[in-house]
Amino acid sequence: MRAVLMAGGAGTRLRPLTCDLPKPMVPIVNQPIAAHIIHLLRRHNITEVVATLHYLPDAMRDYFLDGSEFGVQMTYAVEDEHPLGTAGCVKNIEELLDDTFLVISGDSITDFNLTAAIAFHKQKQAKATLILTKVPNPLEFGVVITDENQRVQRFLEKPSTSEVFSDTVNTGTYILEPEVLTYLPPKEEMDFSKDLFPLLLENGEPMYGFVADGYWCDVGNLDAYREAQYDALEKKVSLELGNLPRHSDIWIGEHTTIDPSAVLIPPLAIGDNCNIGPGTRLEAGTIIGDNVTIGAGAELKRAIIWNGVLIGDEAYLAACVVGRGCRVERRVQILEGAVIGPLCIIGEEAQINSNVKVWPSKRVEPGAILNINLIWGSTGHRNLFGQRGVSGIVNIDMTPEFAVKLGAAYGSSLKPGAEIVVSRDQRNVSRMVTRSLIAGLMSVGVNIQNLEATAIPIARTMTPKLKVAGGIHVRIHPDRPDYLLIEFLDSQGINISKKTEKKIEGAYFKEDLRRVSIPQIGDMSYPAQVLETYCHTFEKLLDMDTINSDGAKIVIDYAYGVSGAILPLLLTKFGCDAVVLNASLRQTAVSNEEKEVLLSQLGQVVSALQANLGVQVSANGEQLTLVDEGGLPIRGELLTALMVHMMLTASPRGTIVVPVQASSAVEQLARRHGGKVLRTKANPTALMAAAQSSHNVVLGGSGETGFIFPRLHPGFDAMFCIAKIMEMLTVQGRTLGEVRAELPTVYHNSCTVRCSWKIKGALMRHLVEIHRDQHIELVDGVKVTFANADNWVLILPDAGEPLVHIYANSENRHWVDDKLRHYQAQVLNFISDAQEESYQHFA
Repeated sequence: MRAVLMAGGAGTRLRPLTCDLPKPMVPIVNQPIAAHIIHLLRRHNITEVVATLHYLPDAMRDYFLDGSEFGVQMTYAVEDEHPLGTAGCVKNIEELLDDTFLVISGDSITDFNLTAAIAFHKQKQAKATLILTKVPNPLEFGVVITDENQRVQRFLEKPSTSEVFSDTVNTGTYILEPEVLTYLPPKEEMDFSKDLFPLLLENGEPMYGFVADGYWCDVGNLDAYREAQYDALEKKVSLELGNLPRHSDIWIGEHTTIDPSAVLIPPLAIGDNCNIGPGTRLEAGTIIGDNVTIGAGAELKRAIIWNGVLIGDEAYLAACVVGRGCRVERRVQILEGAVIGPLCIIGEEAQINSNVKVWPSKRVEPGAILNINLIWGSTGHRNLFGQRGVSGIVNIDMTPEFAVKLGAAYGSSLKPGAEIVVSRDQRNVSRMVTRSLIAGLMSVGVNIQNLEATAIPIARTMTPKLKVAGGIHVRIHPDRPDYLLIEFLDSQGINISKKTEKKIEGAYFKEDLRRVSIPQIGDMSYPAQVLETYCHTFEKLLDMDTINSDGAKIVIDYAYGVSGAILPLLLTKFGCDAVVLNASLRQTAVSNEEKEVLLSQLGQVVSALQANLGVQVSANGEQLTLVDEGGLPIRGELLTALMVHMMLTASPRGTIVVPVQASSAVEQLARRHGGKVLRTKANPTALMAAAQSSHNVVLGGSGETGFIFPRLHPGFDAMFCIAKIMEMLTVQGRTLGEVRAELPTVYHNSCTVRCSWKIKGALMRHLVEIHRDQHIELVDGVKVTFANADNWVLILPDAGEPLVHIYANSENRHWVDDKLRHYQAQVLNFISDAQEESYQHFA
């Protein structure tokens, strides 16, 4: 007799184990399900097998080849186009089936007596015999009812509770005569239970049910997958376990080394070429594949480990599944029901909580606590917060469900009944995520003052004025147009401290979320006169009469981002003639390349209109690039120097706050005006905090981050900056071009090197050690100052990416170029040596 093995399934309910493996090839006690089926067929003298394949067909063909090693003759039929269904794929090989044949599902474990079933079929002279079994809960299966002669009278595929009329179910194993296939049309998707069997019943064909004794498990989901493994170890099903020798209910493969101090509690199975370290404890139900290494002191309880896995010292794994080729590092905890897909790396001391699924080829950072499935992103993070808030890829990292939980975590860090402001940019994705954040906040009893769509400088202004506990602003990331950025503000409108970030992360990762009763659920209101309040604050800090008397012309490019409703309204009050470009909202963010094109166009318009200046506004009203009256752009370090020069001219002896990497032109200008320079860490929060807390600060920030005017509000504000520039140009009687010409000549350049997170700390220590005899500053990174105070090099690790930035500054261009080359080579050599040492240690 010939058997048809239906092996086309993708096994979607077994994800993430079947992303790169068809369901019949998923291992049960270190052998694929299909191999156990082949063993069963051979035991009952069925040695001709045709496998129907669709999903990843090469996996099965490469494993079984011609079947000779398994004592059978294997042939394969691949559904090249679309799936044909359980019956359609058999119809597709009709020419191979010229006698009674058996059809068996490729995703079940059984030890049924097929010989008895075939004898029953022949005795009844049936056209079709369904092998049936009795199960406690038939809701997930096709229920079948037979008469006293076992002839099928009725069946129902996956009934509801009210429709259950029997506990006898279809196992997906059939004995058929070839003529039944004539009822099926060719090349169409057809199913045995839904299509063929109703036709046979309708036409009175003899169809019988053979109720089989023995074990049967449909490996349809992850719970069933684990149960089938445990049942096999406990001998509830008769399986051939291949070459695994048996020793008192402990199966140990060939060339496997087990330390004498390891504790093994039967029943369990260990594959070939494994290395079990000292002090390891393997408890009953544990199944370990081939080529697995388990470190010292690890503890495994009913864990299922696939081939090629490395498990570090003192790891704890309980009733979980770890896929092929994973690396589970030291002191990792993987709890009950968790599933780790193939080729993942679980970092040291990470914790994968119960029932969490990690898709293939993901990396979970050391110390991370994973409470939710890791599907789309590439990394499970230890921290939620980056350099300036929480960010991630839209609808992959930053999903509505993520935002609900994040909102609840933030709200749980506040007192019940606390009030916060919530605002966003005008894009649809920001609206979507903001609504989810609000739902999470309200669920923990936090009240919302909803500013809706507005620029972040307005949100920072309103936060202290509304006397709230803090705020959230959601927008497209200013540096990455495919990312969303969520910023959290304190009661003064400054980005929250690291201490508060850690508190929110703790609530999020530990799921320590407050839940309130219905009367305590948060409320939402919409403050009135928000724009008017901001404008009034704005106007009080400017010399309105001076600006009004000038009648300047300015060209503003919004780059399809910030709403055009705010700035022209303000500039009209100042008597400025504002020409607006690209003010319409676009849902997709403008790329850096597009911004350059728009900036070039802005320069042309400024020149053509003979305007006083042009400005491109970005980052939801925080950042700007200037264009002088000649159409030339002013940005980066040049823009920083220009703003410092103008502000210190207007306010001599003032204090300027800049990030550590800003050029030395700032100090030169401060000396010229009797001012003071305060350098801070490179992150925006440090700039805001220093600008707010230090004495007599007139300006903070840089051309890269935007500029802070502490008397206005604590954040970056491009809109006020434009108005302030107009005021200063009028009072000082100069053009931008003339101010630019007065700036000192300083050469400032940088480069970036990729550097693993694990190497960054060692690199910084190395740099400090080799520069002990030189003047170094450790404000942020390592800054080495040479004989001339304007000659320095800064090596600055990136806070959010595995990168290191190298800056060089001098009045001599050649010195800058030489130092950049030298330090880039030095950093690269150190990284290369550290990686080689790490590799040798691992090997």
